[in-house]
Amino acid sequence: MLRPQKLGHLVLKVSDLNLSERFYTKIIGLRITQRISNTMVFMSASDNASHELALMSTDQIRSNPGKNPVGLYHFAWAMDSLEDLQQIYQKIKNNDIEVVGIGDHGISIGVYILDPDGNQVEIFYELPKNKWPNIDMFKGNFPGSLDPNLK
Repeated sequence: MLRPQKLGHLVLKVSDLNLSERFYTKIIGLRITQRISNTMVFMSASDNASHELALMSTDQIRSNPGKNPVGLYHFAWAMDSLEDLQQIYQKIKNNDIEVVGIGDHGISIGVYILDPDGNQVEIFYELPKNKWPNIDMFKGNFPGSLDPNLK
């Protein structure tokens, strides 16, 4: 049966990025893997994951005042291979599930959908760590496609 290998990461909208960063590093013990200026911080407890938690400043989302400014932004399920992601992407399309976004994150590619209650869910595949660039791991173009006919 086709299914994710694990819960990959959570993205939280936070009101004070620096305060939340200190909490998750000093109290919880996560390490920072990447920072995007004053907008996002990516953190991990694992040496083999780009991140398991990302913090997003609410300054990034103030343009949408109808949404709760803090809390869950999305959670993401990691697929075991690009081929598995391609298969689940086709399954999403075949079941008329609306794709609300596709994210090329350089080291990963993700498909964003909404669950029946409107929670954003990402389903993604991330390259093995030995294929990550040394700097700016989230920049660049993912070396693959959601369409299995394109290489």
